[in-house]
Amino acid sequence: MPAVSQAGLTAEEVRARVEAGASNKVRTSTSRSVKDIVRANVFTLFNGIILAAMLLVLATGSWRDAVFGFVIIINTGIGIVTELKAKRTLDRLSILVAADYLVHRDGHDVTVPHDGIVMDDLLWVRAGEQVPADAEIVASWGLETDESMLTGESRTVRKQPGDDVYSGSTAVSGLALARVTAVGAHSYAASLTAKAKVYTKTVSDLSRGINTILKFMTFLVVPLCVLLILSQIRTVGGWDAALATGAWRQAVVSAVAGVVGMIPEGLVLLTSLNFAVAAMRLARHETLVQELESVETLARVDCLNLDKTGTITDGGIAFDRVVIVDDAADGDPHTADAGMRRRVEQALYDLADEEQPNGTGRAVLAGLGAHGYGPGAVEERTPFSSARKWSAITYGGATGAGERRANGETWYLGAPEVLLSAIEGDHTALLDQVGEYAGDGARVLLIARAPRGDGETELAPDPSARPVALVLCSENIRSDAASTLAWFREQGVRCRVISGDNPTTVGAIARKVRLAGDRELNCVDARDLPDDVNALGRMLEDVDVVGRVLPDQKKLIVDALHARGYTVAMTGDGVNDALALKEADLGIAMGNAAPATKAVAQVVLVDSKFSHLPDVVARGRQVMANMERVAGLFLVKTVYSALISLGVVLTGMPYPYLPRHITYIGALTIGMPAFILALAPNTRRYVPGFLTRVVRFALPGGVATALSVLACAWCLPGIMGWDITGSAADLAALRATEAIILFVMGVFVLARVARPLNGWRGALVAVFASAGVIGMFIPFVARFFALIVPTGAMVAPTLVALAGASAIFAVCLFLVPWVTRTFVERHLRRRPERPARH
Repeated sequence: MPAVSQAGLTAEEVRARVEAGASNKVRTSTSRSVKDIVRANVFTLFNGIILAAMLLVLATGSWRDAVFGFVIIINTGIGIVTELKAKRTLDRLSILVAADYLVHRDGHDVTVPHDGIVMDDLLWVRAGEQVPADAEIVASWGLETDESMLTGESRTVRKQPGDDVYSGSTAVSGLALARVTAVGAHSYAASLTAKAKVYTKTVSDLSRGINTILKFMTFLVVPLCVLLILSQIRTVGGWDAALATGAWRQAVVSAVAGVVGMIPEGLVLLTSLNFAVAAMRLARHETLVQELESVETLARVDCLNLDKTGTITDGGIAFDRVVIVDDAADGDPHTADAGMRRRVEQALYDLADEEQPNGTGRAVLAGLGAHGYGPGAVEERTPFSSARKWSAITYGGATGAGERRANGETWYLGAPEVLLSAIEGDHTALLDQVGEYAGDGARVLLIARAPRGDGETELAPDPSARPVALVLCSENIRSDAASTLAWFREQGVRCRVISGDNPTTVGAIARKVRLAGDRELNCVDARDLPDDVNALGRMLEDVDVVGRVLPDQKKLIVDALHARGYTVAMTGDGVNDALALKEADLGIAMGNAAPATKAVAQVVLVDSKFSHLPDVVARGRQVMANMERVAGLFLVKTVYSALISLGVVLTGMPYPYLPRHITYIGALTIGMPAFILALAPNTRRYVPGFLTRVVRFALPGGVATALSVLACAWCLPGIMGWDITGSAADLAALRATEAIILFVMGVFVLARVARPLNGWRGALVAVFASAGVIGMFIPFVARFFALIVPTGAMVAPTLVALAGASAIFAVCLFLVPWVTRTFVERHLRRRPERPARH
């Protein structure tokens, strides 16, 4: 860092400010707090309903029928433990990507964490960092900031001593020493600086679908529960008889059986568990998910915008050589001598020798430094900016070697296309030469020189400047880039490279990693892109590589792809990528990215390995595809429980099974299989319409199960001569038979969900089906869950009932979808057309 006269705060002054609460500590977290996790898993609407139902059943003395409540407690405990484990994993991993800052205290530069900054600290604001607190510039070495996150303006702002910088803005180039004027919650946009660390709830297709199901069940459960209690009281002779004989207890237990069945209690739990487990699995691969629910977004990605540097290449750049332009010395005696190359290389060294040089600058410094070059006498400097794509230095009248430069001179280094477009003259031949080098995959920069003028060099290059030399650098391509891109092609994800470099150079690298497979690449220059979002979107359909992209253009490209209906993921590591990452559906930052870039990303590849991206996307697809399976399984139970309850209310019969039956059957055909299926491998690409598909799946199975149970309840007592309202034994026999039917139908639905049944999926269905049957022959299990194995005269009616249920299931699989489609089509035909607007 440059030498400064100010000593900064002393250790005692820092300690006093910390004790007074004048530190930059803000509430940040990669996940929910322990309190939030416990509250979210315990205090839910359905847990409240389940608890009330369990207390009602316990009040009747039938504690076996209250076992469902203990299952909910266990499941909730599992959810809490899993999320706490995920929280510890994410918090530990987030330390690896946390940003530290440099402050000047007691005359020394010391590194402190974000929370360690205090009021009146002297803070070094360095390129690539997000400003952590409000401050006033004390001294500036070409600092430029991007305040787009605060103002929406993507144009960089040059800062001078006395200017204010605000938390949430980003240092794009240069360096400054600033005095902190506001910290913590008092700083401007403090919430923006901590945004990436705050747990946020992402509302999307999955969460919207599940919320819709839960809202519907909320309105359905309460009135049906009241109606069930009233109907069950009537079956035992009314309130007077129920209270006098104690039959009210059985009426309450029967009503609770219907209520418990309608609640998809495991659906919400399993969703949060799935997100947490996915985040933990990704964490094992050095991938930090900063928002758990953004895992869902991973499944929907069908367009991936890649930043070349740090993604396809590893960010490592090697300086190759300087190529002197043929006519560099024409008409200029000062460059006609034998020392001309050394002067050019000295100027190149000084151009790269910024306070915070980028990768190219560091490579140049290392390469030229090995040949004995060192800092020269630079009077003025315009640091490199990704928005300008050039930098400049100005020398005085004397060089470091004692030579004279009349009135001094200004040297420029930047993108050849940008500098040559601002310089007078025809440079077609030079551009062709640049294209040849770039076509071989080299990174090409141009050095130009002009006599020192009176104007400010930071505004625009001097039109009278002359090209002097080309600088050639090479980039290291990641060894895993080609295989990773091949995986995305196979999965139907369209990849594009969006880079600030020469499109020819980027295209050459893209060809080496087979970005487009066997297809010929289409590369364009961002200066030729239209400004209209719709026109840009149409153009991008056939584009693979976009070069010379400005930061605001990266954001515009994301907007254009959104307009075309794509779900966009964006990778990046530089400050110039922050706007696009924030706008994308899924921002993915490299672990070595600038703090500002990591702050707006939902996912951080901690070890900066591009090869982790397939696992990131695959994990998201697994969560979504499996949650669709599992949601259908839970919703089938909700559908048939609601229909059976409605049938019971309308016909006034005793409820056909007990709460303990639904606990036993639900655990074996829904709960435990759902947990296994939710964690199974699945790479199916997600398609919008989660709720519609789940409902379409659940209706046939739910209707078939309800019809089978109700038909048995209406017909079997007459066939067997049972008095189910007057005889407890006859009612128990009916309920035991209904439990068998319910279990078999549950196995049918499970088999449908688990398809294809080859391999482990078929074994899964067989194991749980066998477990249900075996449990009926274990005396303790049979007594506890009121299960009866059919014997004697019961065998034939039970087999007939099962055969009828199987037939109903087969018919409903065909008939219910057909009725649904017919109803929808008829409704659409009958709906009057809206009059046209004039």
